[in-house]
Amino acid sequence: MLLVTDIVGMTACHKAACNGKLDILLQVWEWAEKKLTTEEKTKKLLLTIDNEGMTAWYWATCNAELDILLEVWEWAEEKLTKDINYKLILAIDYAGMTTLLEAAYRGN
Repeated sequence: MLLVTDIVGMTACHKAACNGKLDILLQVWEWAEKKLTTEEKTKKLLLTIDNEGMTAWYWATCNAELDILLEVWEWAEEKLTKDINYKLILAIDYAGMTTLLEAAYRGN
């Protein structure tokens, strides 16, 4: 259930990040810690892209959700390698935009 996507490819993490729901995001991660392997947490939860090529981190950046960005960053630093962290930060959506470019474009 943690890795299920909706019709536009969003996971629970995507939805929580997109809508500024830090409490839901933290609950999903708590469940993930108990139920998922490291690879599933990395590739299928944190780095999963939706139909627009966006990760949960990307959505949080676009919507200026600083508390979620900080939480995702801390979680990634604790659990993931630097290589994975770079993939998170430097991810490019289908329009060729990185998270930082998109945030700047939106004035965030």
